Amino acid sequence: MAAKKPSNFAVLPKIINGGIAGIIGVTCVFPLDLVKTRLQNQQIGPNGEKMYNNMFDCFRKTYAAEGYFGMYRGSAVNIILITPEKAIKLAANDYFRFHLATPEGKLTIPMQCLAGGLAGAFQIVVTTPMELLKIQMQDAGRVASAARAAGRQVEKVTAMGLTKQLLKEKGIFGLYKGVGATGVRDITFSVVYFPLFATVNDKGPRKTDGSGEAVFYWTLMSGLFSGMTAAFLVTPLDVIKTRLQAIKKADGEKEFNGIVDCVKKTLQHEGLPAFFKGGLCRVMVIAPLFGIAQTVYFLGVAETLLGIKQTKSI
Repeated sequence: MAAKKPSNFAVLPKIINGGIAGIIGVTCVFPLDLVKTRLQNQQIGPNGEKMYNNMFDCFRKTYAAEGYFGMYRGSAVNIILITPEKAIKLAANDYFRFHLATPEGKLTIPMQCLAGGLAGAFQIVVTTPMELLKIQMQDAGRVASAARAAGRQVEKVTAMGLTKQLLKEKGIFGLYKGVGATGVRDITFSVVYFPLFATVNDKGPRKTDGSGEAVFYWTLMSGLFSGMTAAFLVTPLDVIKTRLQAIKKADGEKEFNGIVDCVKKTLQHEGLPAFFKGGLCRVMVIAPLFGIAQTVYFLGVAETLLGIKQTKSI
């Protein structure tokens, strides 16, 4: 944090590193993310009935009904869009930290929070349609199972078909359903995560290559801890966002008209614990996702490929 500020900021390698980090990270944790989505969208029936009892029950039933590849339902669109999403998030945070830092390379906690919040705000351009499509694909199996139990059939959902439908019915804004809730979640997460990560990562042992970066295992641990903490704190916001973005629901499940309506109805019918549905699963998704992504990001793959000397991030 006290290192002298570099003379310039190289954007391209940061974007490339962010994209690579996102692809590797999401591939590793996607099955957990699918379970999280299904648990959060599941609403308890009037007699207390529910499809999944817990995270492990959801894993077991999903695997039994849909097989191994069913655990990766919706992963294609997620992997395609995670590249620009993580590239924007990680690179934008570094960009804003660079420009908000003093000439001596110092950055106060409020400025770190501002840099993280701006990065979170920038990423929702990609995050919202990515999450919208991913959630429909991930939740399709749950909705279809409920329909079959009621003696009905549900048309197969595809990311391309859903995209065409939304564009036809509502134009480009159809892909931005739940953008407000997504923004609140992502900005809040980034305000917590990035300053916490930078603080913890700065305390560890450094590489011997002169880059000034922390050794890989410390960066991994910093990402795991910071991701776990931020993920738990914003779980209620993630539940709200997930429910608002679910287009198809099982029979009897409630529709929500905005963030406030979702909060009111969820509290009224399911109580406060509903806002932490899938919380453990979310922590288990986000902690390794950001631990892996942050480690890959700081490995400097792009700098090596482009022949650029890696310098310590502010």
